[in-house]
Amino acid sequence: IIETGQVKIAKFNAAGDEYILHLLDAGNSFNDIAALENGYNPAHAIALTEVACWLIPTETIQRLLAISPSCSQAAIRMLTSRVRLLIQQLEDLALYSVTTRLARFLLQQAETPLVAGGVSRVSIAAHLATTPETISRSLRHLEAIGAIQFNRHQIEIVQPAMLRALAYSHPT
Repeated sequence: IIETGQVKIAKFNAAGDEYILHLLDAGNSFNDIAALENGYNPAHAIALTEVACWLIPTETIQRLLAISPSCSQAAIRMLTSRVRLLIQQLEDLALYSVTTRLARFLLQQAETPLVAGGVSRVSIAAHLATTPETISRSLRHLEAIGAIQFNRHQIEIVQPAMLRALAYSHPT
């Protein structure tokens, strides 16, 4: 369980390309699958900032779940939430254009930024499962239609309604 700091949960292919599954901050847990199955974690956890976290042994978690229905229910709710998020990510990858996914990402970052110190094109690409070049083209398109503008290496949302309409349009 993360006490302080930010952790990125990611998968890597053989070429080293990264896909970011989750960005987590204080109060979130990670390595849940390994703890519940007493196995390995299928993803990598990478500290984005200095991190303090609690390590709870698998045996302790399994004992607690066996004796506490409320803890078991909380674990089920947490896992259900993660499954819903992964289904949403799968839907986004399969059904929506990069520009639509980028618009959604920019709106989410504007509401609750999780990445400390800003976000690079490489990081956005890893989060959206695409290439930095594709992110650059989509950013230029969003700028050309007047939804965003660049202000000293920062992205400013100048037409939030336009960005929202694009972000939540029907799949393409």
